[in-house]
Amino acid sequence: MRHIRIIVTHYGGPDALQVLEEECPEPKDGEVRVRVLAAGVSLPDIMAREGIHPETPRLPFTPGWDLVGVVDRFGDGVSGIEPGQIVAALPISGAYAEFVCLPQRELVPVPSGLNPAEAVSLILNYVTAYQMLHSSAKVRPGQRVLIHGAAGGIGSALLQLGRLTGLEMYGTCSSRGASAVSDMGGVPIDYQHQDFVKEIHRLTSEGVDVVFDSIGGTHIWRSRKALRPGGLVVAYGLTGSLRGGRLASGRSGRRHRFRGIAVFGLYIAGGWLLPGRKRVVPYSIQWLKRLKPALFRQDLIALFGLLQQQKIKPLIAQRFPLAEARQAHELLGKGGVTGKIVLVRNGSSLCG
Repeated sequence: MRHIRIIVTHYGGPDALQVLEEECPEPKDGEVRVRVLAAGVSLPDIMAREGIHPETPRLPFTPGWDLVGVVDRFGDGVSGIEPGQIVAALPISGAYAEFVCLPQRELVPVPSGLNPAEAVSLILNYVTAYQMLHSSAKVRPGQRVLIHGAAGGIGSALLQLGRLTGLEMYGTCSSRGASAVSDMGGVPIDYQHQDFVKEIHRLTSEGVDVVFDSIGGTHIWRSRKALRPGGLVVAYGLTGSLRGGRLASGRSGRRHRFRGIAVFGLYIAGGWLLPGRKRVVPYSIQWLKRLKPALFRQDLIALFGLLQQQKIKPLIAQRFPLAEARQAHELLGKGGVTGKIVLVRNGSSLCG
């Protein structure tokens, strides 16, 4: 039997995404074949497509950091899991497919009754937000935080989880995202028409306790200026290297996985060395997961519990069929997306 998956044929724009029809994969020893119900579309996918994310695979590759699916078949040595069980995973690449084979240790059970598109939003976006709040920043009720890209997938997760923690929250966003930011308990700051540093100091006098910065580069320095003395910037992305969903430099077509990381390191070191007691710390979900896989599993299970209790509600910007991954990338690249874009199964293929 056959299925489809999306492959990146060259580093570049959305046209690099092609639909490939092929034989269904067979699980090896210790692996489980999962029929994908929902796969998240994220800025790291776009950065990998452009060749600039540190996790960019060699060509050709299938993008997709996060998925929710149904256990379909398993290889030898797999136990304690049943066909038909709903599971989640963070494979980092490979989720844009109808069927994926993954090691059993990578799978986290999903409670029954959860919507797959909402559940998949928790894996990358909400775990990132949860760990940055509670492991990196160790926030306390009443603290002030600034969230960049507050209407986006991770930004909206930070707002919802921050509200549960009792934080005073400010969020940069476009004018289109302002109402969503307000609805989630944040004070919107229009980054297109307002200087967020001046606005933060106008609103808070001394600055915020924590800034969550997904943009990277020189923007980390600007974020540092919004801190009060003793404050912290949690730097977790390099999306400033993109413009309109493409490389800002215009130099596409090659794999430059570590170009942004060196700049990242300079700003982190500078945050420690310069006066003002304002630190910059990096966060990486993939490295924390590799170092502490049990923590990733524990945090994701806790978030599934919050979703079951309806204490959080992921915002789904749009659902696309898997074969329309290119259109999903085009939409995300335009910017101003509120919430998470998700690829969903259309039910066309069945592997035997």
